[in-house]
Amino acid sequence: MPGIIEFPTIVEEAVKEFGNVFRNEPERRYFGEYLTGLLVAANKSVSGINAEFAQTTDQSCLNRWLTQVAWDVGELNRQRLAWHQTCAATRYSESGVIAIDNTLVDKSGKLIEDAGYFWDHAEERYKIAHDYLIANYVCPSGRHYALDFRRFRKRDDCEAKKAELESRPGGWAAASEAEQKLATFASHTDLCLELIDWVVAEKIPGTFTFDSYFTHTAVLNRIDSHGRAYVGDLKFNRKVWVGGTQLKASQLAANITPAMRKKVRLGDRTQWYFTKSVHLPEVGHKVRIAILWSHWNATEPAKILVTNQTHWEISRILRSYGARWTGTETLHRDGKQHLGLGDCQLRSGAGQTRHFYLVLLVHSLLMAQLRQGRVRAWATQTLTTIGEAGRAVLRETLGKTVSWAIERATLDRWRPQKIKAHLGLT
Repeated sequence: MPGIIEFPTIVEEAVKEFGNVFRNEPERRYFGEYLTGLLVAANKSVSGINAEFAQTTDQSCLNRWLTQVAWDVGELNRQRLAWHQTCAATRYSESGVIAIDNTLVDKSGKLIEDAGYFWDHAEERYKIAHDYLIANYVCPSGRHYALDFRRFRKRDDCEAKKAELESRPGGWAAASEAEQKLATFASHTDLCLELIDWVVAEKIPGTFTFDSYFTHTAVLNRIDSHGRAYVGDLKFNRKVWVGGTQLKASQLAANITPAMRKKVRLGDRTQWYFTKSVHLPEVGHKVRIAILWSHWNATEPAKILVTNQTHWEISRILRSYGARWTGTETLHRDGKQHLGLGDCQLRSGAGQTRHFYLVLLVHSLLMAQLRQGRVRAWATQTLTTIGEAGRAVLRETLGKTVSWAIERATLDRWRPQKIKAHLGLT
């Protein structure tokens, strides 16, 4: 909405809470403008956000704040996660789930740093995008938020960066640690391991969960070596050792007759299952697999799960894995549909990283407003979804602009043309 006069309440509170990350009032002003734009702007690019405000600086100032001004985005993320620990509904718990997944965020051109052609399995086509690996936290309350992320860089881009560094005076040795890291290729598995190690180092409790793409030997061994639990999706062609015989997981499932299956009901969904402790080749610990069918006499299993917690009951395995959808798919959807996750078109990789962290902050701010026992005055209703919360912020922001215009017309006797000019609507 154009003509924004004041920040919405949720942004005013965020500026007070996280403003110490920035050195001065102008930086905090840009911080508030960017958060407001991510919440209510129709076009959530830098220029689009800047154009929403009645009185502001040139869009190049907001651009420089995002790409060049020295503020610590890592510290902002640390404070965001610490802020979540002040609320019982979003606090870390041993019953929490850490869901790891990757998502493609569309971009409009290859000149954007780290953007490239990636295959989108959902749309079955190649598209220009960024490829992000995200670790998300799902609380026992059902609230969820991102912990941290890593952006995948293609091998060719890393090698080009390495060649550039080696051609400089002083060569590779003279490059900074950050530059050397950008020039070092890391696969999806490497980035997943990096996120796992980071979660453990931060002492964030919970069970790791992921789909079959990340149910990799190195990932399973790394999590188990930390003494942590995991539940993963096992590919049907994965080899397992059963009674000294090696066979595919699908072959094992085919040997399970309907009479051997047990019924389990979780929520409003009924499934049939069979579990067994087995060994996976090159996995250094015993695992338990849970084979699931949608019907008691189905010929093909619907899914096969694997966990290193061989003593867990089937309901706990299913609950842990079920949180993967809550923690990953809903964040991807809400971020792209409502919060401008893919709208930033800055060429700078640092600017793209800051944009992503700011989107995560806005998502956290809205998540804290959902299903509150007491309705917020600015919201006027109980909020249940990120979309509802975003629309409530938009209504409040519009209401502030309308109130300002009425006051100028009645108290200061401004003419309509002057009000519209001040709001940038002429």
